[in-house]
Amino acid sequence: MGDTFIRHIALLGFEKRFVPSQHYGVVGACVHTAKPPGKLNGVPPTLAFPQVYMFLVKWQDLSEKVVYRRFTEIYEFHKTLKEMFPIEAGEINPENRIIPHLPAPRWFDGQRAAENRQGTLTEYCSTLMGLPTKISRCPHLLDFFKVRPDDLKLPADSQTKKPETYLMPKDGKSTAADITGPIILQTYRAIADYEKTSGSEMALAVGDVVEVVEKNESGWWFCQLKAKRGWIPASFLEPLDSPDETEDPEPNYAGEPYVAIKSYTAVEEDEVSLLEGEAVEVIHKLLDGWWVIRKDDVTGYFPSMYLQKSGQDLSQAQRQIKRGAPPRRSSIRNAQSIHQRSRKRLSQDAYRRNSVRFLQQRRRQARPGPQSPGSPLQEEPQTQRAKPQPAVPPRPSADLILNRCSESTKRKLASAV
Repeated sequence: MGDTFIRHIALLGFEKRFVPSQHYGVVGACVHTAKPPGKLNGVPPTLAFPQVYMFLVKWQDLSEKVVYRRFTEIYEFHKTLKEMFPIEAGEINPENRIIPHLPAPRWFDGQRAAENRQGTLTEYCSTLMGLPTKISRCPHLLDFFKVRPDDLKLPADSQTKKPETYLMPKDGKSTAADITGPIILQTYRAIADYEKTSGSEMALAVGDVVEVVEKNESGWWFCQLKAKRGWIPASFLEPLDSPDETEDPEPNYAGEPYVAIKSYTAVEEDEVSLLEGEAVEVIHKLLDGWWVIRKDDVTGYFPSMYLQKSGQDLSQAQRQIKRGAPPRRSSIRNAQSIHQRSRKRLSQDAYRRNSVRFLQQRRRQARPGPQSPGSPLQEEPQTQRAKPQPAVPPRPSADLILNRCSESTKRKLASAV
């Protein structure tokens, strides 16, 4: 496994929030204090409705994560980075500066300031990724852009006024507004209407075209549609160019050990029922969140969000279950695909046959049997056994020799007598 590093950081836009949240709770504390608000660690707090910037971070394993950061956090990160690398920050000689500049936060940051700052942040992140690896891959930078627990929390359903999201325009006049870079968000189409069941999800109408920001293993994908964003079941989406999902990995019949962290009762015939704590092997991880598992010699579909790798903390994984399993494609009624061919998927019969064949082969290799002729155990007795000697014919009689020998030999024998 290689070193962890970030391939690219793209600014998606910013979010205007109307209530104190985990992303700016420290600012809310200043608002209610009796003393006049001042600078926090040298950074003035933002007292207006805070703007939280959304970044799409692409890691070395090609995974893409969405993180949220306030500008005051970004500026604090920037100050610490300059302290860690004073030469590259131009503190000793301004001509040696390679760390980009970043303006300090203003006392009052309105929506216009947040919009104008997007180009600066985009250029700043792009320059960071082009710095020497000792800076672009330093722990300070990696830790700052790692996913935090608060990044996974979307606005509560009880919130009276939802946050307003402002996405970066792709056709902006400024070149800095072009945030695609190496990352191109994939476009998918809704095959059926979807009614959201919580505020963190996004409703869809058949034919809606969305951009997928994050493909979670649970089968819930984080998507954006114009100024809306939210979680959508992957089973309701299809790629525009082809019905085949090329990103699905190949089956791994060797299997990976997992443990069920939540009980599930099979609804369809091709599914598997498990109790909490049962151990299984995952043989195929599909992007729609319904993985093919193996229990003894039985295979079937099981929701991936109810599974956890063996040896990891199960209680923490159980607490992270915030919603139910996504619906399967087979359960969607009135699905309208634009493709004439449906997606190619292996049947459970094919999974079972291939799995049984693999298990039988593995058992034969593990079973101690008679050694092959070329094995070391057979070669040792062969080297110790004496080699057979060729048979020696009996010596012929003197009369037979005289009868068969040449005339010259006969004369020599006669003269010797």
